[in-house]
Amino acid sequence: MTNAVLLNNVEHRDLRVQTERSAELGDDVWYALTFPLEFRALQGQYPIFFQRDASTGSFFPLVLLGFEPGENLYLRDGHWAAAYLPLTIRREPFLIGRQHFVEDGIQKTRRVIHIDLDNPRVNRKRGEPLFLEYGGSSPFLDGVSEMLEAIHQGVEQSEKFIRQLQIHGLLEPCTMDITLNNGETNQLKGFYTIDEPRLRALNAEDLSELHQAGFLEAIYMVLASQSQMRQLIDEKNRRCCGG
Repeated sequence: MTNAVLLNNVEHRDLRVQTERSAELGDDVWYALTFPLEFRALQGQYPIFFQRDASTGSFFPLVLLGFEPGENLYLRDGHWAAAYLPLTIRREPFLIGRQHFVEDGIQKTRRVIHIDLDNPRVNRKRGEPLFLEYGGSSPFLDGVSEMLEAIHQGVEQSEKFIRQLQIHGLLEPCTMDITLNNGETNQLKGFYTIDEPRLRALNAEDLSELHQAGFLEAIYMVLASQSQMRQLIDEKNRRCCGG
């Protein structure tokens, strides 16, 4: 459960946020949500797949970080062993909220920053300050605001991307069977990837439509990223089998 509240410079003037990476600070997750705007930065370090929300039936893209809940194979020797950190990991403990207000008699909505006060990163002693001495936002908080805006735009684009993948029948389920050096087997189910034969069969008009929307590049980024599964398997072997 989260204890998310609207961030303000009165009640939260002394709050700080730890930015180190560790399981104790909540980084022991085995996947992270992402979106097409981020695929280029991710694809050289993480495998990208899709999952389907069981309650809504909607699809969403993610980067795989481990093979089971609580396992993050990118947490190594007290640091995050990849040059780029997914934005949905970096944004913790902040969330995007909506605030309703009236301006010139018109009801309007604006995006605001919420913070999860129960997140282990939040404290009053260590980490990055959120506010300056006289109440202004710190450079760290300004960066958080920009990051949350990027996530918001990315999620909006992701919904359009998924819709196009479904229209063209480009999502297919995949089951991954992984055998480790010690003989242990892992089977990952419930993931989806790009249907390559279907992609190759698209006509020029459909390919042009995907290209114009910026989605054709994203599709190929997903396919390219899956070579990073080898890196995950190698790290799993190193931890459980000594290499």
